[in-house]
Amino acid sequence: MGSESAFLGTVNYWLAAILLLIGLHGMLMRRNLIKKLMAMNVMQVAVIMFFISLAMKTGATAPIELPGVTEVDAYINPLPHALMLTAIVVGVSTTGVALALLVRIYNHYGTLEEPELLERMHE
Repeated sequence: MGSESAFLGTVNYWLAAILLLIGLHGMLMRRNLIKKLMAMNVMQVAVIMFFISLAMKTGATAPIELPGVTEVDAYINPLPHALMLTAIVVGVSTTGVALALLVRIYNHYGTLEEPELLERMHE
């Protein structure tokens, strides 16, 4: 029973690691640039999930002043959540720019497959 509870306590870390590996596999093994971009987004979700999991604090409450609560340890630190919200906004922005660049690449070269694209670039 002890090993089950140890696994359940770390399941979010395992999921983040699995997502990171799936994203890494997609970045290394796929030849289509859109698939590589989506794999990069999966890796981003894994990192954000990992940091949010690290920020979790059992028995703590939101960082809003409550009557009778004077200890700092009773509150969750809002900084990691704010940083990950910023990371989400930056990730969405970079994905949008990358998709716009991929549209331009496709319009110019007629493909998004990496080997074909490299051949056409050297012609």
